Amino acid sequence: MTLAQRMKELCRIYDLHPSRSKGQNFLITESVYDDIIAAAELDKKDTVLEVGPGLGFLTARLAKDAGQVITVELDDKISAFLRVALDSQAVENVTLLNQDILRFNPGDLPAAYKIVANLPYNISSIFLRTFLEQKNAPERMVLLLQKEVAERLLARPGKMNLLALSVQFYSQPEIVRLVKAGNFWPEPKVDSALVRLKLHSHRSDVYNDSEKKAFFRLARVGFSAKRKMLKNNLAAGLGIDLKLAAELLAAANLTSQVRAEDLSLDDWQKLFATARSFVL
Repeated sequence: MTLAQRMKELCRIYDLHPSRSKGQNFLITESVYDDIIAAAELDKKDTVLEVGPGLGFLTARLAKDAGQVITVELDDKISAFLRVALDSQAVENVTLLNQDILRFNPGDLPAAYKIVANLPYNISSIFLRTFLEQKNAPERMVLLLQKEVAERLLARPGKMNLLALSVQFYSQPEIVRLVKAGNFWPEPKVDSALVRLKLHSHRSDVYNDSEKKAFFRLARVGFSAKRKMLKNNLAAGLGIDLKLAAELLAAANLTSQVRAEDLSLDDWQKLFATARSFVL
């Protein structure tokens, strides 16, 4: 029996109905599971926060390699199934939480933990921002994301966006592999990508909390109107005239014609150094 057949049979027996609207597309390809585990680089000292466990096939693999797994599932019926499945396998190092991951408090997790998730596409951006900005942020994330979202995270100057800037500020993102839609059941309408984010441990030393908030306040102002030149957005968002906005850009070695999408992370840090008094 294939993995897909096993999943369909379990759903039939337990009256489970995967919902596309909830992002319940279950992974049915063994090699992708292998790549997820390899990307996480687990050992028995690791605590893993798993999001979107589906029918628990990845959960079982994580439990085998990690010391502790905390898996969070919003769907009541799937959560109830997982509880029975884990009990039947006598898995002792998994804690199952039936709740919304966006309401989860990572403050109770160890100082060093990893996240492994097959994220519903509709919460990808807010999930990334939420956990990257945590004081107790993970040391690594291994995520299955919509291909388009994954590519946005790795954007370079010319195609930069606020999400990419946030992710690259806190981490080093990379696409491990592409995952075609046919590797899921039910099959989604789009392809996915397996993404690994290694968080920068030094980033907290660059800015304190108030400075980080100010840095991203400046970035939000910069990206507020994508089609406008950055000096126009700065002038409108910071309440300054265009001449001063152009001077701030010049002080950061940027031209007055530049747009927010053209700046690298280093450029934004230089601009923050010149404009910090307007956002702090």
